[in-house]
Amino acid sequence: MKIDFYKYQGTGNDFIIIDNRLRQCNSLPIKHLCNRRFGIGADGLMLLEQLTGYDFKMIYYNSDGNESTMCGNGGRCLAAFAHKLGMGKNRELNFLAIDGEHKAMVLDNNIISLKMSSVSNILFHNSDFVIDTGSPHYISFTPEVGSLDILPAAHKIRYSPTFNQEGINVNFVHSIKSNEIEVRTYERGVEAETLSCGTGVTASALAYAEVMKFDMGNHRVLIHTPGGDLVVSFNKVEHGYDDIWLTGPAIEVFSGQISLD
Repeated sequence: MKIDFYKYQGTGNDFIIIDNRLRQCNSLPIKHLCNRRFGIGADGLMLLEQLTGYDFKMIYYNSDGNESTMCGNGGRCLAAFAHKLGMGKNRELNFLAIDGEHKAMVLDNNIISLKMSSVSNILFHNSDFVIDTGSPHYISFTPEVGSLDILPAAHKIRYSPTFNQEGINVNFVHSIKSNEIEVRTYERGVEAETLSCGTGVTASALAYAEVMKFDMGNHRVLIHTPGGDLVVSFNKVEHGYDDIWLTGPAIEVFSGQISLD
């Protein structure tokens, strides 16, 4: 059996995308396909499926083969792929993911803006934050982000008794200047640092807003990741954050066919 696939990346966070509107791919060796030496190679794999009332449905798997929670960069890349297929109207797409409904806007120069879920529950863990932006994220502020040995630092949190069973993504954040931060992310399911994480930078921007005690109203934070720059804009309200948008590039890298034995 041969399947067609597309490879996309959003600030270095890379994904295999398969058009599964005909439901031909119900059982895939996802871990093998995401393997960078024996397969195509990716941080995750997404299926684009039909769903009444929406332009499409997003099914996301981590590279370990398990279906996962929301992926922000993945959602932007899948929206770019759906737009390529002619879906949506006026460059606007509506889709359903595991955490609910999302809207995506196709801008110029391969830029996709994705509306994220509202956030009302921000937890504190010692001096750090735990925020769910469709996926659970631990956010720790440190001036040593660039030189940090991220694996042992992240493993200490990710495999701690508090988070070991369910797992958590771990973000290390440094404030560069007003409304501008640097973020590195360790992703569960990948069990390594990725070059970028959409839900992670979203959570990091909201944690930054908490640290800096942003006023109520609309704000914009520029985020630098190892894979490139993203922007998170949001509205701070009395009990959290809404109208949250994640914006950045979503680029097709290549496409092809692969045989499944």
